[in-house]
Amino acid sequence: MPLDLPSAPPSAVAAPIVVTAARLPPLRGEAAFSVVRLNQLDLAASARVDEALSRTPGVSLFRRTSSQSANPTTQGISLRAIAPSGAGRTLVLLDGAPLNDPFGGWVIWSQLAPEALEGADIVRGAGAGPYGAGALTGVITLRERDRGGAADLSTGSFATTRASAARVARIGEARLFVSGLYERSDGYTPVRGSMRGEADQPIDLETRAASLRLDAPVGDAELSVRLGGYRDARGAGLAGARAKATGASLSATLARSPAETGWGWRLQAWRRESDLANTAVAVAANRATTTPANEQYATPATGTGLNAALRWTSPAFEGEVGLDGRLAEGEVREHFRYIGNAFTRDRRAGGETSVTGAYVEGAWTSAPWLLTGGLRLDHWTTSGGQRLERDLASGAALLDDRPADRDGQVASGRLGVRRDLGAGRALRLASYSGFRPPTLNELHRPFRVGNDVTEANAALRPERLVGLEAGLSSQGANHVIETTIFWNRIEDPIANVTIGVGPGTFPRAGFVPAGGVLRERRNTGEINAIGLEARATRKFGSTVALEVAFSGTDARVDGGTAAPQLTGKRPAQAPIWSATTGGQWRVSDRLSLDVGLTWESKRFEDDLNSRVLEAGLTAAVRADWRLGRGVTAYLAADNLIDEKIAASRTADGVVGYASPRMVRAGIRLAFD
Repeated sequence: MPLDLPSAPPSAVAAPIVVTAARLPPLRGEAAFSVVRLNQLDLAASARVDEALSRTPGVSLFRRTSSQSANPTTQGISLRAIAPSGAGRTLVLLDGAPLNDPFGGWVIWSQLAPEALEGADIVRGAGAGPYGAGALTGVITLRERDRGGAADLSTGSFATTRASAARVARIGEARLFVSGLYERSDGYTPVRGSMRGEADQPIDLETRAASLRLDAPVGDAELSVRLGGYRDARGAGLAGARAKATGASLSATLARSPAETGWGWRLQAWRRESDLANTAVAVAANRATTTPANEQYATPATGTGLNAALRWTSPAFEGEVGLDGRLAEGEVREHFRYIGNAFTRDRRAGGETSVTGAYVEGAWTSAPWLLTGGLRLDHWTTSGGQRLERDLASGAALLDDRPADRDGQVASGRLGVRRDLGAGRALRLASYSGFRPPTLNELHRPFRVGNDVTEANAALRPERLVGLEAGLSSQGANHVIETTIFWNRIEDPIANVTIGVGPGTFPRAGFVPAGGVLRERRNTGEINAIGLEARATRKFGSTVALEVAFSGTDARVDGGTAAPQLTGKRPAQAPIWSATTGGQWRVSDRLSLDVGLTWESKRFEDDLNSRVLEAGLTAAVRADWRLGRGVTAYLAADNLIDEKIAASRTADGVVGYASPRMVRAGIRLAFD
């Protein structure tokens, strides 16, 4: 936690913002919604971007493991713990271009280093608004550096080595941004103690990422062209189970920021390519051996998009109209049904999805009031779907399923009001709606984790959310206090619904071994959630800062006729309570200490709430010693007390744990 106070909610009348990269400033109307802004210091306190984000209560990774050890397919992120999922129910943008994988919706967090980012805005709720499809429980907007730079070199527990650097340099009137990241680790073994068998192995990791961006003036506008790529390879904690994710992205943005009174605009085109190889295994009852169960040898996918916005700004009014479109296409290629020391079948499954939309947003300010609202209309399609399964020996088609193309329209809107109460206090009220179409992964790809099998469902409908919230904030010279109460309802939520228990053979899914269950992705009625979020920061002089924050979300499922067995239960992986507290003490001009505690109540591994993951408390400490201008040495420990934090539980009771105590030491450089 940085010594500087977090950014306060923006005032009703935004101050002029100097935009040095090709992006538009935040919309003035965002002040009426729940926005948490993280700066460079907030991000730099963690080795991974998802870890930095998840320190904000209500920001929920699908499991209790970060990208340090999570399988790529479980790196989805959601807000407000309403219903986390591997696909994620939050849209993640990097300078306007989506980072969500075009096939699965998850985010490969290792493609970004905290050192490469200028800041992040976490918009909880607020609907689709100007962001578009995928912003169901909110949106996270990341901003890449446009000045200075940083480098980090560290080593730590489990033979972990990390090197990262990012730098912005001027070339005449242009700017060149370069970043690179390398990390490797022998990893830890998730299963501990007497439950561990010879089949349990460490989750080793090796990841590489790099990006390059050129910013150049074009008349009175700014052009940014960005190229990025990553390769992430890791073990899955079981003998024979591994995953490798690769990808590349290209974007071009041309933007002109509006003057205090006048027009501004943005044009952007982007393309994202990804591939995933993932092997799954069946585990023997004594956990001594594993048997290959599935070999996902390729998952080529491509996402492309265009967006445009036109904005008018004046002292009292700001309006924006925009268009956006996204197309995703991809398929999974895998071998399955392992018999006689060989896979006997091959599967190809995939298709295309698209979303096109238009929106209008407006904000009116007249001290002490801010009124904002917007409407958007989207058209979604899912087409070209196919699931083809063949016998590897004969080449004969055993299943050739071609679901019908489908499409539909979704209308969404949002409305907010904020009133300054004087003395740094403000009250706000908001309502909103959003939606998330199912991913290609959810529509077409069945998958296996251990002995559990989950079937795809090509008939899935988009998830929709409606919400109401009210917030009260107070800001002073040395403090910030924010509280928000909210109600959200997700209609047609996509969940993995238990439909059978192994051992047994089931249609399409095939054989499910003992200790496993069969699930299918289904739209399950609705999820209703009511919650409270609060955060308080206090600064004592220039040497001590304290922060306390917590989130409570009581989410319940109404399964309706699709899944009546889920009615009254909590969504899987959704804790009710989470809380963080921490402080920083600048002991001297050279030494500073940072301590943080994170607690989370119990959550459930499964839809039936039968597999309990108990509550857990973790502590993190860090000491920084300034060696000279821009040079700092640090020693950090995560999960200092080595708490056993349950991250997974199988049907037969085997628990997989999140990271044990991790200690790292490093050198950090900061460049002007």
